[in-house]
Amino acid sequence: MSSTMELKMHKEERNIVKDDRKMIVSLKNLNVYYGNFHAVDNVNLNLEKNKVTALIGPSGCGKSTVLRSINRMNELLPETRVTGEILFDGVNINNPKIDAVAVRRRIGMVFQKPNPFPKSIYENISWGAKINGYKGDMDELVEKSLRKAALWEEVKDKLKQSAMRLSGGQQQRLCIARTIAVEPEIILMDEPASALDPIATARIEELIYELKKNYTIAIVTHNMHQAGRISDYTSFLLINEDRKGHLVEYGVTDDLFLNPKDIRTEEYISGKFG
Repeated sequence: MSSTMELKMHKEERNIVKDDRKMIVSLKNLNVYYGNFHAVDNVNLNLEKNKVTALIGPSGCGKSTVLRSINRMNELLPETRVTGEILFDGVNINNPKIDAVAVRRRIGMVFQKPNPFPKSIYENISWGAKINGYKGDMDELVEKSLRKAALWEEVKDKLKQSAMRLSGGQQQRLCIARTIAVEPEIILMDEPASALDPIATARIEELIYELKKNYTIAIVTHNMHQAGRISDYTSFLLINEDRKGHLVEYGVTDDLFLNPKDIRTEEYISGKFG
């Protein structure tokens, strides 16, 4: 852990976080600006430990922007400004004094399109661990990560082959294994199955269900059925009259889908718009 990333709390602060339904991340009045464009407006959202939270809503409502804020990926884009608090284990990681690279080691990300390195399957897993100073048995880490991503049995005899030779679904699971290898606490997924066929999508969904036993997961999806199948909590975002993305409703997935509190949520889920 970088010395500049002081993710430490006093005992009293830790007790407050523990009492708050094991919330590992809390977004408080999150605003994101791309230059002069106000993309996300005052979003308040929690991620509960070892649960899956889905972010749904029409294109352009800020779902991916909110997701990328959780591990400070947005600041890699030019002229981006983020305000508000992003509390991770009770510490505001939006503070510029916090080391963003250290944040991203603990909060990993899987993107919409599989993006394996043009290296071997083995090197895809080992590379991140090496640059993060891993000193243990690398063979063991590679196998452990691939097993957690439900890929080991399919690739164990071809670890030296290029990752680019894998199918799209296998490449996405490899990217998940690569994320797992650096031992994060949270995995962010930005439409991880949108480019995959139904069989590969089902494998990713099964994997997410297994992964939440050890990780907290937040996922952006346009697929209402997928959100209903895999998530414990769902957040519905929408563009307001000022063209800003804002949070309309957040709650337990079954409650939000079956008994939404806002008519706009009901209309979106039923397919009346979006």
